[in-house]
Amino acid sequence: MTIDDLQQLLITNAQNKTAEYTRLFHGRGHFYDGFKFLTVDSVDQVLYAAFFAPDDEEEAIVTMLQAFYQAQERWQALVVQRRYQKGAPTEVVAGELPDETYAFENGLKYRLNFHSNQNIGFFPDMKIGRQFVRDKAKGKNVLNLFSYTCPFSVAAIAGGARAVVNVDMAKGALATGRDNHRFNELDIRGCRFMPYNILKSWSRIKKAGPYDLIIIDPPSFQRGSFAATSDYEKIIKRLDQLATENCTVLSALNAPELDTNFIKTLFQENAPDFTYVSRLDNLESFPSDDEERSLKNLIFQKGEV
Repeated sequence: MTIDDLQQLLITNAQNKTAEYTRLFHGRGHFYDGFKFLTVDSVDQVLYAAFFAPDDEEEAIVTMLQAFYQAQERWQALVVQRRYQKGAPTEVVAGELPDETYAFENGLKYRLNFHSNQNIGFFPDMKIGRQFVRDKAKGKNVLNLFSYTCPFSVAAIAGGARAVVNVDMAKGALATGRDNHRFNELDIRGCRFMPYNILKSWSRIKKAGPYDLIIIDPPSFQRGSFAATSDYEKIIKRLDQLATENCTVLSALNAPELDTNFIKTLFQENAPDFTYVSRLDNLESFPSDDEERSLKNLIFQKGEV
């Protein structure tokens, strides 16, 4: 794939652009021959490109993106983030970044911060997972582990959840999570926001249970707090203490080096009362040359399936 091929693919994928958060190019799935270090997103009024590794063609790619941005006349700003640099700095390459930016998805919106460290406040590849939670949440007591800015909680409350407990170490992310509920005019009286280390706070988490729906969406690795290879098991071992008799679990993992059998085995060995049901599809806009290396959203059910 050449830069001209990349530009043509962007033009094609942008043809039906709406306000919805849309991935226009996903190189990180290794589906395309080239540009494995690059993603390009349409985020309402922002064209957002992220570089995950340095490359000799980076300057030429940015020049192409500027030409694409100007020719399309669809966005107010072109933002480039260099994730491989310390602090993952962002640069407004063209236009002017709006004072407030949002990710729109299925009639809901989530506030973004293009000047935050690395992540901007929203993971678009989890769209189908959020829709699953929204569809299953009515009347449920929901536990949202590693909640970040609480998009799962927003989806659950929008779907009629009775209560949601959000747990994440990052107080700033939880504050944004509260705002995300308010932006969608959702009542947060049924929501709790716990700024705790999950692995050290089981008694607090258990107190608000038992839970009908549990979401486990951890980082694959976060220095000093979580490593999927060693810590995911600790969560699965606690499920029986947290779950109702008919609890549903959405168990997510986005670590390329760990496949679906990693999670299935953890459940078989540590939570045998939970039965594997299915794996949710991934979005077509996030193609991968190996689905086992891509996002894994697995559904498990306690009790009758």
